[in-house]
Amino acid sequence: MAVDPECPVCRTADIVCAKWTLLVVRELDEGRSRFCELERSLTGISPRTLSLRLRELEEEGIVERQQLAELPPRTEYALTDKGRALLPMIEDMRCFGERWLDREDGAVLSAPSA
Repeated sequence: MAVDPECPVCRTADIVCAKWTLLVVRELDEGRSRFCELERSLTGISPRTLSLRLRELEEEGIVERQQLAELPPRTEYALTDKGRALLPMIEDMRCFGERWLDREDGAVLSAPSA
């Protein structure tokens, strides 16, 4: 539960700070994906965790699930407009990591000169 349920930052953090959530959103930026494709691309995620994250994101209106009438039945996941609105935040995180974090040992790099 958010520390301050009236604070938009707290409410957003409640959604996106769950482990794997932003990485699932990042993967869906590539387009529609099946469960097995997401599981394969998110090395280390358990099927149970992926299932829970997708369900939570669907309940929040960030991800949509589409059942295709095929044999065998196929389910695909995609970002909604609300989900795509998270992509600039993920891009900002990528830029921050590239600029400020050393990829090998996690040490903070010095700020680049302007």
